[in-house]
Amino acid sequence: MKNLKLALTSLLLMVASVSFAQEQHFAKAVTATNYQQTINTDKLVVLDFWASWCGPCRTIAPVVEELAKEYNGKVIVGKVNVDDEEQMAADFNISSIPTIVFIKNKKVVETIVGTKGKDELKSLFEKHL
Repeated sequence: MKNLKLALTSLLLMVASVSFAQEQHFAKAVTATNYQQTINTDKLVVLDFWASWCGPCRTIAPVVEELAKEYNGKVIVGKVNVDDEEQMAADFNISSIPTIVFIKNKKVVETIVGTKGKDELKSLFEKHL
């Protein structure tokens, strides 16, 4: 019986890890390397500046991902890890996170700081489309 429980537990963990690995993310990682390519578009670009240690960033992350999925094809949503992209964060004058930057025609049109609800973020997406 103990071996059966271990086998079932192992199987469940394998299924969970495969499901997690197959999860599609609509928000893309933006780095100094792909930044120009990312903003070289006529679409609205929304950049979420975040860090793994930031509680409010982790709170807003699922909302950003939901909106990235909802606006897929209309808006490019990117995530910039400020720990990995310090120069990029400095270039955007990021002093607090989460910070979300809206870019249209390669120009920053709005910047918001702190956690926001889905409705508020969605209205900003719509405003800048």
